Amino acid sequence: MEEGQKKENFTSFSEIFKNKKPIVKPPAYAWQDLALRIIKELAIPNFKRSSVFKVCRDLPATVVERAFNDTKELCQTGSSWKYFFKIIDGVKKETKK
Repeated sequence: MEEGQKKENFTSFSEIFKNKKPIVKPPAYAWQDLALRIIKELAIPNFKRSSVFKVCRDLPATVVERAFNDTKELCQTGSSWKYFFKIIDGVKKETKK
C-alpha cells in the first residue's frame, strides 16, 4: 500500500452492510413525482393515495397543478385533500361536456 492512502478496516460483513446507505429510486414518470408532492403537502390519507396517482396519470399536469395550487390557496383550514378532490371532480365534469 502506498503512502498517503488510508485503509479502512472492517471487522465483519455485518459492519459493511450496516454502513451501506439505502438507494432511493426516483419516480419513473413526472406524474408520479407530482402525485407524491400532492400526497405529502395535502396530507392525503392512505385510502385516497391511489386516487391521487390516478388523477395525476389521467389528467394533464397543468390541470392538476392548478387544482393543487387552488387548494393550497383557498383551503387554509379543514381537510384540504377533500377540497382538492372536489376541484378535480369539477374539472372532470367540465371535460365530459
